[in-house]
Amino acid sequence: MTETNETRTAVDFWFDPSCPWAWMTSRWVDEVARQRPLDVTWHVMSPAVLNEDNDVSDEYRAFFPRALRYTRLVTAVGALHGADKVKPLYDALGELIHPGGSTDPDTVIPSALAAVGLPADLARYADSDEFDVPMRESHFDGISRVGEDVGTPVIAVNGVAFFGPVISPAPRGQQALDLWDGVVAVASYDGFFELKRSRTRDPIFE
Repeated sequence: MTETNETRTAVDFWFDPSCPWAWMTSRWVDEVARQRPLDVTWHVMSPAVLNEDNDVSDEYRAFFPRALRYTRLVTAVGALHGADKVKPLYDALGELIHPGGSTDPDTVIPSALAAVGLPADLARYADSDEFDVPMRESHFDGISRVGEDVGTPVIAVNGVAFFGPVISPAPRGQQALDLWDGVVAVASYDGFFELKRSRTRDPIFE
C-alpha cells in the first residue's frame, strides 16, 4: 500500500536516546516525514528497564545508568515543558551522542538543553527518579505491543507495532520512501510477525 498526498499516517516511535540503531531509524523516519504526510509521536523507552531482571553482561549493565540519565531527562522535559519538546531534545542529545561520539552525560546534557533553549537546571532530572513512573509507563506501553524479546526502536504504524527496522546507514531520498512503503505494507497485514537477518555492519552515521 502506497500513501497518497491525502493520506496521513499515524506513527508512534519509541526510542532510547543512547541507542545508535534507534538514532538511525529516527533519521530515516525524519527523511520520510519530509516527503510524506506522517503524524509522528515520539516516546521514550529504556534498555535499563527492559533488562532490569535479565541476565546481561557486566559491560552492558554498566551502560544502563548513563542511558537512564538521558531517558529520565527527556521524560521530565516532556512532562514539564510539553510533548513538543521531546523530539527537539532527542535530536540535540542524539547529535552529540552518536555523530558527535560523546560518552560524557555531564557534557552532553547541558549542551543539548542549551541547543533546544531549555533551562539549564532541568539537568537535575537526569539524576532524579521523580518522573520514573511516566517513563516506565511509556516504556511498557511500547514494549507491550511487541513483546519482551526485542529492543529499541519500536515503531507503530497506524496502530500496528514492531521492533525496528534496524538499518545502517539511514536511507535517503527514494530509497527511504521505498523502505517506508514496505513497512506500511507489512504493517497492513495482520498475520505479519517477523523478518530478520544478522547485522553485518556497525552503525554508520552520516
